[in-house]
Amino acid sequence: MNTLFDKIWDTHVVTSVKGGPDQLYIDRHYCHEVTSPQAFNELRARNLKVFRPKRTTCSPDHNIPTLNQDKPIADPVSRNQVETLATNASEFGLAHYGLGNKKNGIIHVIGPEYGLTQPGMTIVCGDSHTSTHGAFGAVAFGIGTSEVAMVLASQCILQPKPKTMRINIEGKLSPGVTAKDIALFIISRMTTGGATGYFVEYAGEAIRSLSMEERMTVCNLSIEMGARGGLIAPDETTFGYIKDKEFAPKGKDWDKALAYWKTLYSDKDATFDKEVTFNAAEISPRITYGTNPGMGIAIDERIPLEESIEDSGKISFRRALSYMGFSAGELLMGKKIDYVFLGSCTNGRIEDFRAFANLVKGHKKANHIIAWLVPGSQAVLRQIKEEGIDLILSEAGFEIRQPGCSACLAMNEDKVPPGKYAVSTSNRNFEGRQGPGARTILAGPLVAAATAIIGEITDPRKFL
Repeated sequence: MNTLFDKIWDTHVVTSVKGGPDQLYIDRHYCHEVTSPQAFNELRARNLKVFRPKRTTCSPDHNIPTLNQDKPIADPVSRNQVETLATNASEFGLAHYGLGNKKNGIIHVIGPEYGLTQPGMTIVCGDSHTSTHGAFGAVAFGIGTSEVAMVLASQCILQPKPKTMRINIEGKLSPGVTAKDIALFIISRMTTGGATGYFVEYAGEAIRSLSMEERMTVCNLSIEMGARGGLIAPDETTFGYIKDKEFAPKGKDWDKALAYWKTLYSDKDATFDKEVTFNAAEISPRITYGTNPGMGIAIDERIPLEESIEDSGKISFRRALSYMGFSAGELLMGKKIDYVFLGSCTNGRIEDFRAFANLVKGHKKANHIIAWLVPGSQAVLRQIKEEGIDLILSEAGFEIRQPGCSACLAMNEDKVPPGKYAVSTSNRNFEGRQGPGARTILAGPLVAAATAIIGEITDPRKFL
C-alpha cells in the first residue's frame, strides 16, 4: 500500500526514464527575485514562452527593504533584482505581487494565505524552504535556477524519486513548547544530514494537534536535516484553513476537491524506507549554540562537552564554538543578547506575532536590545493592526517593520553587525548568514519574546 508521498508523486509522473529520473508535472510554481533572472534569460535565448503562466506566482521578498518601501530601493543590486522580476513577470504574463501590492510578502507565506497552496499538489520554487507548503499535504521542494527554466518552459521537471521517511511525535506537548521547538528538537536528534535523500512525513498526536501555521513551521525546517521535503497529511484543520481563501476552489469545485483531499493519507499498512518516533514530553523550548540548526539544546541545558561529540564532528564543533564565542559545557541562559528578530518564512505569520505579543504584554523591551519584528506579508501586517497587536507591541517598546525576508539572510539592509548576538526565529545560523561575523542563535517566538524583555537568553516558561 502507498504512503501519502507515493500517492501524490505517482499521480504526477508524466513519464519515467528507465534507470533515471521521473518527468514530474508541477501544479504550482512560486518565483522570487533571486533565483529567477537567469531562468527567464534562458527562455529568451531559446525563444520560448512560459508554458502555463497561470501556474506561476511571483513576489519579491529576499532583497526588499523593511522600511520606506514607498521609496526607491537604495541598494543598486537589490533594486536591480526586484525590478528585473517585475519586468520578467510582465513580459511573460505572470502574476506578480510587487512592492506596494496588497498581496506582497514572502513567497512561502503568501501562497498559503491566498489558497494557492492546496493538498495533493506538486509545488516548486527556486528556494530551499519550499518544503513549507508540505504542511498542506503537498509534495513541495526547492529547485535550482536551471530547473526553474525547465518548469517555466514545460510545467514539468526531471527528478529522481526520493526515499520515504515517517517521523512520529507522539504524546502531548508541554506548555511553552512551540512548533519551532519541535523542529529544532528533531534536527538535533536527526542531525543536519540525517534525512538526506528522504521525503519526510510528520505524524503522531503532537503533529495532529498543531495549527496550520505551526505545521508550516515544522515542514519549513525539513531541509535543515537534509530532507528533500516534508509533508503532513491534510485533515479538518487543513480544510478549514483553506476554505474561502481567494484562490481556493468554490461551490461544486470545492466539494470535488475536498473529496479528493480526504483520500490523501498514508495507508494503514504503508511501508516507509525509514521510520522514527519521538516522545513529545521530551521537547522543551530550544536554542542553538553553533553554526548549523542541528547544534541545538534545550534552553536550560549546557552546550555538550567535546568528548560527547563523534570524532567526525569534533572539528566543526570546535570551529562553531570559536565563531560563536562559546565554550563546551557552557550554560547559555543568561547570556546577553544584542538583537532579536521575529519573522521569516519560518516564523513571520500572524500566530507568531500573537504569541510574541501575548508574552511581552505588560512588560518593556530591554533598553539595549535592537528588535526587528517583521511580518511575513502585507496580509499579516494588516492583521497585526486589525487585532491591535501593534499597539501592544508599541507599548512594550517594539516597532513593527514592513514585510520581507529581512534579517533571515544578509541580502537586504537588515544585517546583524560583526560579533553581535542575535536570537532569531529564522531557519539558518550559518557563519555570516545574518551578516558578516553575525552570531545567530535560532529559537522560537516565545524564546525570542522572553529574551527581548530581559535582554538575555531567557526561558519563556517563567512568563507563563
